[in-house]
Amino acid sequence: MSDEDLEIDLDDLERRMNGALASLKTEFASLRTGRASASMLEPIMVEAYGQRTPINQVGTVNVPESRMVTINVWDKSMVGAVEKAIRESGLGINPQLNGTIIMLPIPELNEERRRELTKVAAQYAEQARISVRNVRRDGMDQLKKAKAAGMSEDDNKIWSDEVQSLTDAAIVNVDNALELKQEEIMQV
Repeated sequence: MSDEDLEIDLDDLERRMNGALASLKTEFASLRTGRASASMLEPIMVEAYGQRTPINQVGTVNVPESRMVTINVWDKSMVGAVEKAIRESGLGINPQLNGTIIMLPIPELNEERRRELTKVAAQYAEQARISVRNVRRDGMDQLKKAKAAGMSEDDNKIWSDEVQSLTDAAIVNVDNALELKQEEIMQV
């Protein structure tokens, strides 16, 4: 067995951990901070044509002013499904219908709603940490297989430390992103 078979792909592990962080940032973009943003609707999926579809694939999302988001739904029959998806999303926005256009007025955030949003942000961050730890577990499983295939104890320890170091760095990045988002949400 060659040395290449006994090594693990740290670049792949790091890429997957960074993917968890990128996903977290996308979810954070959906948390509103009192300002209208088209990205706040990105994680919302609509039940359309027998499958779950992103909102931006059933209509045009616009931000005509700082406290308003509009969605011009292309198919009249989808307006109800889009409205339902928004109501069930947990964003705390009450959609208003105007034909095929759904208007989402963004209300001022009160203290209680800000605290709720920081809790949602913390849940998103915990999901990202879980993803990072799952990637770490995959890396450690690869190390176990390599050890069984003949990797030395010393090499195994070195690789294990590398995987742990990647994990620690990714968790710190998640925690930093959470802290920044919570500050942004609580800012009046």
